[in-house]
Amino acid sequence: MKSTVEQLSPTRVRINVEVPFDELKASFDRAYRKLAKQVRIPGFRPGKAPARVLETRLGRGVVLDEVVNEAIPAKYLEAVNAGEVKTLGRPDIEVTKIEDGQSLEFTAEVDIRPEITVPAFGELAVSVDDVEVTDEDVASQLDELRARFGSLVGVERPADTGDFVSVDLSATVDGNEVEDARTNGLSYEIGSGQLVDGIDEALVGASAGETKSFTTTLVAGEHAGREAAVNVTVQTVKERQLPELDDEFAQLASEFDTLDELKADLQTRLGRVKAMQQGMEARDKVLEALLEATEVPMPETAVDAEIEVRKHDAVHRFEHDEARFAEWLATQDKTVEQFDAETRAESERTVKTQLVLDAIADAEQTTVSDNELTERIVYQAQSFGISPDEYVQRAQQSGQLGAIYADVRRGKALAGVVAQATVTDASGNKVDLDELFGNVNKKDEAEQAEATAE
Repeated sequence: MKSTVEQLSPTRVRINVEVPFDELKASFDRAYRKLAKQVRIPGFRPGKAPARVLETRLGRGVVLDEVVNEAIPAKYLEAVNAGEVKTLGRPDIEVTKIEDGQSLEFTAEVDIRPEITVPAFGELAVSVDDVEVTDEDVASQLDELRARFGSLVGVERPADTGDFVSVDLSATVDGNEVEDARTNGLSYEIGSGQLVDGIDEALVGASAGETKSFTTTLVAGEHAGREAAVNVTVQTVKERQLPELDDEFAQLASEFDTLDELKADLQTRLGRVKAMQQGMEARDKVLEALLEATEVPMPETAVDAEIEVRKHDAVHRFEHDEARFAEWLATQDKTVEQFDAETRAESERTVKTQLVLDAIADAEQTTVSDNELTERIVYQAQSFGISPDEYVQRAQQSGQLGAIYADVRRGKALAGVVAQATVTDASGNKVDLDELFGNVNKKDEAEQAEATAE
């Protein structure tokens, strides 16, 4: 087989392939076996008709079509590997010549990963927020802790924000009741924003036994995107009474004997959380600086594929009804054209990020260990509330296992960039991110040393 690669643009190539017929013998054999099972020829058992009989009965063209369809995918991959072409997406294949007994020729146009020149990582500099734990932060944590140990007590007054109410709900769309929206005895904290838009405003000031009405736009179910009339009836109103903030509470809510010890522990925990948030902020800002400093030609098929996924996900909850989706967008003060523009911009950024991090991972020879992949799978499975085995099975069926591997690899590549960038806090102090990102490099060094020893 002969193949050449023709550069059409920074992101697209044409692969020209010529295959001698003597390399197609295996494809011809498989084609004859397949066709023999599909047709019944008098005098021969199913699948046993010889090649010349099949050609006489079906015609040589049918056999050639089967051979071409069977051989091209394999020969295309062979040409891609021979030319070390880093392809993106599916190729557009055109058969340019079939000379029976001589050769098969075809071309394949496909998008590729462009050549990318990234800046020196040490030249990237970003500033992040200071790590500061205030008295207000500690007090907020104490209030949340007190709420967990609080009790609900019925009150004879109108409901207010923060109260817990038991309510009955019903809704109609165009005068027809929405069955999925009907519920009785639902417990709800006013102001939590956990139900439909408008309910918090309707409930404030309502007393037990009172019914309030309001309109809202449904965001799920068969009526997603439609305006619904909602009736909410208050059954009971309860307020949360919090325990006193003293040493006795500290002993109840923690392993500490005094309130001061509990406060000190919360201060330490909040410091760790804010340090982690600072690290995440550094990661995001370094990535943004990296993308701004890197020119990347956009492979259109990759961008179009990302757009298609995002649009599919957006309209899926509206049962792919474009009109209902447009109605919902209108409730968000957004047009379909604005949504399309935003989706394209987000898709281009996603593709650019993937290409840049893949290029860095290749240059740095970043690898992903079995343990690292397993850690990600376990984490993802927990977020979906399923077992790791079931998650892997679903990922394999959907072809997403490779994407998970690639995502972990990109994360490691970005961690390596962040570790080399200059990160300072708002006060001008250099931020040491070794605790968050340094372990990535140390782990890679350890794995390389282990491989060398072997």
